[in-house]
Amino acid sequence: MLSKNKAVFLDRDGVLIRERGDYTWLLEDVKINDGVEEYLKNLYDEGYLLIIISNQSGISKGLYTKQQADYIHLHLERIFTLKGIQIEEFYYCPHHPTVSNCICRKPDSLLLEKAIARFRINPAESWFIGDADRDIEAGRKAGVQTFKLDVNASLKPVVDLILKR
Repeated sequence: MLSKNKAVFLDRDGVLIRERGDYTWLLEDVKINDGVEEYLKNLYDEGYLLIIISNQSGISKGLYTKQQADYIHLHLERIFTLKGIQIEEFYYCPHHPTVSNCICRKPDSLLLEKAIARFRINPAESWFIGDADRDIEAGRKAGVQTFKLDVNASLKPVVDLILKR
């Protein structure tokens, strides 16, 4: 089966929502970064699937639950849906190396590989936007193009780059 879809994979904290320097699991701590809705809409309107790939190690540390992480994702999905943006899926790794071992935590690429298989994504036409070296490494391992933003920086430069291709 040939891959047909193109996607933009995005890290959550520091790219979509404000990186606070602490774990974000309470709704009142969620602040969408400036311009995110506009730039995601541009990508979505150009036919890119939007998929979130995030490490959520606070779960394995017992700081919050999977249900709390899912609630944040549901909240974000509702906000984006109201703006005409569909998030295909939120994939996250609940593990932390000091608590448990796994192969889904970035910089490993298992979560991207699952999405690529599930949604029949063509990696050569896809991107991973992150704010950490582990995001870029995961994207490269999965065979997608990568772009590293500064923490909480505008998506504009990378969206402009993607849409020019």
